[in-house]
Amino acid sequence: MYHIHNNLNRNIMRAQKTSLKMKFDDCVGNKAVVFQSSDPNFSVRNDGSIFALREGASLDEPVQFKMTASGPHTDVWETVIQLVTEEKSPDATRKAMKDSFEAPPPVITFSGHRMNSTKGLRRQKRDWVIPPINVAENSRGPFPQMLVSIRSDQDQDISIRYSITGVGADQPPNEVFNIDPVHGKMFVTKPLDREHRSSYHLRAHAVDMNGNQVENPIDLYIFVIDMNDNRPEFKNQVYNGSVDEGSKPGTFVMHLAAFDADDNTTANGMVRYRILSQTPHSPIPNMFTINSETGDIVTVAPGLDREKVSQYTVIVQATDMEGNLNFGLSNTATAIITVSDINDSPPMLTSRTFSGEVPENRVDVVVANLTVIDADQPHSPNWNAIYRIISGDPSGHFTIRTDPVSNDGMVTVVKPVDFEMNRAFMLTVVVSNQAHLASGIQSSLQSTAGVTISVQDVNEAPYFPTNPKHIRFEEGVPAGTSLTTFSASDPDRLQMQQIIRYSKLNDPADWLSINRSNGQIVTTAVLDRESIYVKNNIYEATFLATDNGSPPASGTGTLQIYLIDINDNPPALIPKESQICERINKNVHGVNITAADADTDPNAGPFVFELPNFPSSIRRNWTISRISGDYGRLGLRYQVYLEPGMYEVPVIVSDSGNPPLSNRSLIKVKVCPCDENGDCTTLGAVAAAGLGTGAIISILICIIILLSMVLLFVVWIKRREKERQTKQLLIDPEDDVRDNILKYDEEGGGEEDQDYDLSQLQQPDSLEHIISKPPGVRRVDERPIIPESQYPIRPVVPHPGDIGDFIHEGLRAADNDPTAPPYDSLLVFDYEGSGSTAGSVSSLNSSSTGDQDYDYLNDWGPRFKKLADMYGGGYED
Repeated sequence: MYHIHNNLNRNIMRAQKTSLKMKFDDCVGNKAVVFQSSDPNFSVRNDGSIFALREGASLDEPVQFKMTASGPHTDVWETVIQLVTEEKSPDATRKAMKDSFEAPPPVITFSGHRMNSTKGLRRQKRDWVIPPINVAENSRGPFPQMLVSIRSDQDQDISIRYSITGVGADQPPNEVFNIDPVHGKMFVTKPLDREHRSSYHLRAHAVDMNGNQVENPIDLYIFVIDMNDNRPEFKNQVYNGSVDEGSKPGTFVMHLAAFDADDNTTANGMVRYRILSQTPHSPIPNMFTINSETGDIVTVAPGLDREKVSQYTVIVQATDMEGNLNFGLSNTATAIITVSDINDSPPMLTSRTFSGEVPENRVDVVVANLTVIDADQPHSPNWNAIYRIISGDPSGHFTIRTDPVSNDGMVTVVKPVDFEMNRAFMLTVVVSNQAHLASGIQSSLQSTAGVTISVQDVNEAPYFPTNPKHIRFEEGVPAGTSLTTFSASDPDRLQMQQIIRYSKLNDPADWLSINRSNGQIVTTAVLDRESIYVKNNIYEATFLATDNGSPPASGTGTLQIYLIDINDNPPALIPKESQICERINKNVHGVNITAADADTDPNAGPFVFELPNFPSSIRRNWTISRISGDYGRLGLRYQVYLEPGMYEVPVIVSDSGNPPLSNRSLIKVKVCPCDENGDCTTLGAVAAAGLGTGAIISILICIIILLSMVLLFVVWIKRREKERQTKQLLIDPEDDVRDNILKYDEEGGGEEDQDYDLSQLQQPDSLEHIISKPPGVRRVDERPIIPESQYPIRPVVPHPGDIGDFIHEGLRAADNDPTAPPYDSLLVFDYEGSGSTAGSVSSLNSSSTGDQDYDYLNDWGPRFKKLADMYGGGYED
């Protein structure tokens, strides 16, 4: 069994209230007596003092629970405990806390033996519960500070080793608590912070020297007691709120809240609010109050007027310890309260009367400016003015627009006024706001005013009473005919009589003239309905009437003349050319003809088609039959045969006018041989055009020759294309101009050459001596056996800008391709035998003095790379 000595069970109730102290005597000094409470919120120390175990313990109401006491020499005894609250001052509370933490620790002994009752009392089975260990946060030490001593009753017989596990011991944060493994004393090693962690749960273990468990693990609960070490903190330093002007007392304005990191179930974390100051103090210094617990700001007095004070600045203080200024910690924040505008000030016109003037016949002109005063918030619906005309303008000549900047009313003319009709207007104007007035606010008498507008007389332009004016006349009237009098009137009846002068403004065909004084219109040319200037039988001209006022004014009038058609245009034959078969065909009997007449009905069709009597051959060979009123048919007479050719046939066409007009027209008719469908054959068409048989044959021969030449040219082009495609990439051997030794013949040596073996100069039959040479010695016409370079592929439809890039990429690839001819290899011209009596030319020295720089060979491209390697390296071969 464990024996536990509590060193820091020195708690005082969270509510800071004193409890009773229970006394018990077991006649042997109360050694190893254990007290237990039936209420989990309360416990009893070994000296009998009752304390609160949990933060939820409350003594707001009397608490009653059962307490038991037991020991090794006694049975279990029971009693009923009732706790009530006794209020203490803050000083007494703090003294009680101090005494509690500084009092010498009592000793609590836990025993696991049961004693049989000899007094007939009921035996109770008990589970040992270790009271929680309470440690104040922010303790100043000294550290390590002992919390509790754990001892097993078996340590008299064997050696015991003690350990603790859990968060704060062997789990992060590590080594906050440790235990003496031999004596079982547990310590706290550093100050604790309740705001970081409010409790710890550890387990104590007891094992022997071999690691065998001696006792069952016991739970240790360590609670960190809160201290008032945190000030209340506002989320913002400045809060913004608003309230309508004229609000009644008790109107909610805004809410402020402060957070205290201390325990909010204790006075340490209980925040209270109060207002420190209000700026300005108008109309009274205390226009607002704040709920000390919730932080809600409300109004406490009437008199909020935005026009006098538009904004208040309120300093709010938050204090913990339930607002105790002596012991609590405080913080402040600023509340900006804006007084919102309501429409409590009706608009007032600055004058009861306004005046203005306007010239007649003018629109979109501002004739008067109405000024208004409104104390409400500028550019808000409570300030924006709306003007209405309630009388004096029944015809709607005026409207009033509001200037968005100045709020003035601009009286504007929207419909022209006439001085001769109204010389002045007396308007009654009323002004209001865009928003309705607040409840209980009446409109001002200054919201209504009168506006007098005078109309100015100006010289108005003459006008034509009938505009446009319509008249009807027959076309063809001669020049000098009087058509009508087109006169204008002067609207200025109240001015002195003015003189009007007339002039022509637009006369497209120049057919008319007008008298300057009276407006009489006379023709100057014959009127023609068929003119291009006549649209839908109407000719239109425009005239100008100008008075002699100051300044002169003019008006325009339009004259529309409807021209009645007369029969003044003979018909014209249609078509002018046609063709007909040389013999009458059962399918085609002739040529259909008609006529066109510029006149209209009844001076146009139906038409009459006739053949003239002279020459007589016309009626002998041709005939005309009537198809309908506007169509006829021209054809050859029966059994009449004409040679193929072109014939001109005169036809007389007459219209239906009164009197009728006639016209002699010629139609060119082509007579030709026809097929069974009535169409001219090709040969017949040529013959009809006037060509003989010889000419036709010549034309056909020329066509055949031309086609043959074209065919030969196409064949030649195809052959050239085929040769170009089959040509090899390398040039033909006969065109190869590379340095090859050409063996023409063997003529033998002269007298001095007889001692030489000329066979040594011949090309050997085998190439073994060449193959045995070191690598890299090859013939000039041998192609290196290496992978070929990749050349760029030309796109199917290249862009003109890509052609240059394509050429440069191909050139770069060819320069770096060793497989492209001419092959960059060691040239072996021929084999001349082994050994020689002549000396080596390599022993010759250069005649030039000094070292020569061959580094420029590196800039000549890949074809000179071998030379650059041999001579450009700075050494001599």
